[in-house]
Amino acid sequence: MHTRFIRGAVRSAAVVAAVTGTLTWTPAATAQPPEPPPSAPAAPAEIPAPNAGSITITKKDPAGDTLPGAAFLLLDSAGQDTGRGKTDALGKLTFPDLPPPGVYRLKETASGSPLHQVVPDQDVIVIPGATTQLTITDPFKAAKVLLQAMDAKTGKLLPGATVNIGTGDTTLLTLTTGAKGTASGELPMSSRKTEFWAKQIKAPTGYDLYQPSKTFTAGPGAPVTVTVTNVQTATSPKPDPSDRPTYEPTSTPSTPAEEPSSGTGGAKPSATATGTPDADSSPTAAAVPASDTTPKAPAGSLAHTGSDTTPWIAAGAGLLTAVGIVTLLVARRRTPAKPEPDDNSKTSY
Repeated sequence: MHTRFIRGAVRSAAVVAAVTGTLTWTPAATAQPPEPPPSAPAAPAEIPAPNAGSITITKKDPAGDTLPGAAFLLLDSAGQDTGRGKTDALGKLTFPDLPPPGVYRLKETASGSPLHQVVPDQDVIVIPGATTQLTITDPFKAAKVLLQAMDAKTGKLLPGATVNIGTGDTTLLTLTTGAKGTASGELPMSSRKTEFWAKQIKAPTGYDLYQPSKTFTAGPGAPVTVTVTNVQTATSPKPDPSDRPTYEPTSTPSTPAEEPSSGTGGAKPSATATGTPDADSSPTAAAVPASDTTPKAPAGSLAHTGSDTTPWIAAGAGLLTAVGIVTLLVARRRTPAKPEPDDNSKTSY
């Protein structure tokens, strides 16, 4: 109805204007609200690509602790860099909106910790419209071990010692000392501090085996020195060839020269006899000239060779003494006994 009223008013005004020729019409204000001015078109909301996927990483160590600050690089199948980032305080990192599905290459460039080492590169499959969850564990750095085998008395380093090193019931490392008496190796670590044992299974040549096990504690990436001491094997002393005599006696004791038999008794006095004949019991002893009763020196003599010739001299002296005694006894038996005079009888001539 309002529209019809406006149209009728317009027509009436037109008729009046045609009759008078001077009337001007100005449209009256209406109660209709003004139309808003045109504005710029609103930007359409971002819609993720229908084939996009994403990767979320959670970083930990073998003890289960999260590792912030670990740096990663993501490469696509063509080797192009598609993303970089570091794990946050919770050990997490996300690579969103990876439109082309397929296989990506994930590289860890830094562990973010002096106690941990990075993991090898790995391939990650991106699924369209899905998030691939990864939990990556950075291993602890290995402990560096220096083994020494030492003489317990002199401290000299010894080659040829073999030692097993392990933890619990597991042997992790076997080392043998070289020419300088040392050996080195690396021990894998499963925690920030680990207790190990060292057991010698082969001793250096000429030494006894070190029986007890040694225990020590090592940390990731830290150097540690393990020393085993060996005692020299006890041996009975062997005679020195230089102590044996290298000489022989130059001559053997000779028997004393025999005196020629006397015309009366035929006795052979010895030069080494310890006793002298009795004049009453051996009248023939006086018949021998004085010069003949002087004992003659032995024809031979022993070489003076030091203290080792003493037994030979003693044996020779004993032998000569025995010969003299036997000779004296024989002489006494051959001499006739002289009759003792009788006071009651007279000797007739």
